[in-house]
Amino acid sequence: MPPTTPTAAHTSGDGRRAANAAAVLRAVLDHGPVARSGIARLAGLSPAAVSRQCTDLARLGLIREMPELGAAGAVGRPQIPVDLYPGHGGGPVAAGVHIGVPQSTFCLADLRGRVLARQAFRHDGIAASALPDEVGRALAAFLARRTAGGRLLGVGAAIGGWVDPGTGTVVRHDALGWHHHPLGAELRRYTGLPVRIDNHARAVAQSELLFGRPAARRSMLHLFVGNVVDAALAIAGVVHRGPGSGAGEVAHLPVPESTVECPCGRTGCLEATASDTALARHAAARGIVPEPSAALLVDAAAAGDRRADALLRKRARAVGRATGLLLDVLNPELVVVTEQSSLLDPEYLDEIRSAATDHSHVCDDPERIVVPHAGPAVLPVAAVTVLLNPLFRSPLQALGHTRP
Repeated sequence: MPPTTPTAAHTSGDGRRAANAAAVLRAVLDHGPVARSGIARLAGLSPAAVSRQCTDLARLGLIREMPELGAAGAVGRPQIPVDLYPGHGGGPVAAGVHIGVPQSTFCLADLRGRVLARQAFRHDGIAASALPDEVGRALAAFLARRTAGGRLLGVGAAIGGWVDPGTGTVVRHDALGWHHHPLGAELRRYTGLPVRIDNHARAVAQSELLFGRPAARRSMLHLFVGNVVDAALAIAGVVHRGPGSGAGEVAHLPVPESTVECPCGRTGCLEATASDTALARHAAARGIVPEPSAALLVDAAAAGDRRADALLRKRARAVGRATGLLLDVLNPELVVVTEQSSLLDPEYLDEIRSAATDHSHVCDDPERIVVPHAGPAVLPVAAVTVLLNPLFRSPLQALGHTRP
């Protein structure tokens, strides 16, 4: 059972029932299809408690029995496995939207975070002030055309910058010029659905806690390197937010050996050195790509352009040096790095690992530096997790007043 799920020993009454439901649902997520006896052992609950919670969760349309997987010819009472209700079988699905600088990505996913449908929405020619309305309309149109899954639970949204999930507000996103922007309310107005938003670095961290490697639930650092650069820290399965949800600001972390000038007036800041925006501008200025685009640079390297490869390796080493600094300060069991080239080619991850261990005084095991479990689908899956994480933490509270 994950450390973030309360147990019956710490709760009573309705609180105990809610905690038990979360423990059962998490056991099914981690081990399903699984028999009730297995759930009881995994969650530390009595068979009677597991039976009650399975009934509640089945009524809410989250799990279902799978008699076809029962052991044929078994002696005694048959053990019928249960599993999460699959999205492709008419089960519940979640919508996600990741809002980046060059484009947004819409998706639908099932309860395991598996993407069922996906669509990119380019921001070309759209002013930052008009972008929320355009994204809202395009998302609503995408959902109106959906064919995957059954009941739509709501929308999870992930975006860079300083995000306050409690108010559904983008407090500051410098690249888009947004300040105190009520993104959650705007998306809810266009879709008519419940909406949750969060910073994309924290969203990826939550995705790793929910669907990724077990080590993440002990301690994890996530470093996001895209057009913006930020980070998230999780200890014992809880992502740290800080006052005003402002934790994770690493854009101005100094990168050893970098002399790149930053708009803040200093040199060697991480975002100015290693962001997709800085990388793309440098590549275009050198004539490696026809226009400033990190995606084009990655494509050029994959096609054998040695200049593109050298530039990506240089960026990877800068990311690795910054990772080494963070390792020394936090020393987590797992470091997850979201960076475009290393998601597609393990050689760039090797560069990050090598630079990190060279500059860290505590890390001599580079294997703890990994890419996200979802690979290239990391951002849409993270957006969906913004909605699904509260569901797995408290399924009865999230869906207790609804019916399949």
